[in-house]
Amino acid sequence: MRKELAQQLLRELLKNSKRSDRELAKILKVSQPTITRARHKLEKDGMIQDYTIIPNFEKMGFEILAITFAKLSPEFLTTEEMKKKGKEYAAKVPYVVFVSSGEGVGMNAVIIAFHKNYTDFHRTLNQVRLDWKDHLQDVQSFTVSLKEGQFKRFSLTYLKDVPL
Repeated sequence: MRKELAQQLLRELLKNSKRSDRELAKILKVSQPTITRARHKLEKDGMIQDYTIIPNFEKMGFEILAITFAKLSPEFLTTEEMKKKGKEYAAKVPYVVFVSSGEGVGMNAVIIAFHKNYTDFHRTLNQVRLDWKDHLQDVQSFTVSLKEGQFKRFSLTYLKDVPL
């Protein structure tokens, strides 16, 4: 598959992933089977991981988006058993949409989650502190009210114009 076609297809899917291969073929001026093969190759290679929507989170009943930074003990991030426990724990929490190790602001992990309200957020954060007290050295959160303060709505569509 031409690299250029793959990039063009990814851009078009970022704009609107629910379009058919036939529609995408017309836009990209190739045949529908070419698009189908290209899409399958992108999926197989892991370039496309999911097809999903980005809803209005407030209308879904979420008031808070929380970005929580944590400082975990070094053995937590280096021991395979602890990493496995962390992944299993994160997988059980459906309103958590992203968890990763990383670095910055003196922290080495991040959690991004949606919450119904501040009470739910604080209850969840307190549970995390309790469940991971032996490995959690510090935790700080940045909360966003989904009712106000957004300057640019969350969307992956913006990535369509970023060079790949």
